[in-house]
Amino acid sequence: MQSELDGIVNRPDMDELSELIKMYQLYQAGQKEISTKLENLDSEFQVNYDYNPIHHMESRMKEMQSLLQKAERKGYDLTTKAIEDNIYDIAGIRVITNYIDDIYNVEKLLVDQTDVTLLKRKDYIKNPKDSGYRSLHIVVKVPVFQATGPIDVPVEIQIRTVGMDMWASLEHKLRYKTDANPELVSKYGDRLKGYAKELEQIERGMQGIHKELV
Repeated sequence: MQSELDGIVNRPDMDELSELIKMYQLYQAGQKEISTKLENLDSEFQVNYDYNPIHHMESRMKEMQSLLQKAERKGYDLTTKAIEDNIYDIAGIRVITNYIDDIYNVEKLLVDQTDVTLLKRKDYIKNPKDSGYRSLHIVVKVPVFQATGPIDVPVEIQIRTVGMDMWASLEHKLRYKTDANPELVSKYGDRLKGYAKELEQIERGMQGIHKELV
């Protein structure tokens, strides 16, 4: 744990760190709750419609060092309460769908469940980022049952198609994971932006064919 605090200027004391670890475990449980719900929805689709809207899912927890660095960078106190009140992407799930319509179907089926509450929503498909990035981002809260009773936990979910995910992975590598010449980053960034528009047209065309076949 000590190594995970490297680079943190105002480190939390041991009591606060213990509370943060408990919070972290709670968020992991919330992530599992949402993952199970999504898996059940996908299985139900397979039984009822002989079709799986979800291609695959990826779960991730923000590392403790990254979490504390983000809180410090944004000027929050390094306390459990401050982090719970201000940071919503501690637990995350990326849902990769086959088609664009699947994105909104998965979202609706999830948030319509009585114990799931939508907290935040950003639709980067209808309103892409300047870079061309497309995805649906939502934050939901779900109760996690503990010995003392249920506790609502937020989970961030990114829902995108296989094509959107392929594009986003390459764009992220270009901008954040390489030491490429800035001129090349700009050059390929512009090219990727054009590809994003082409990819959307292709995906909508393929979705149309899919609808005709079912």
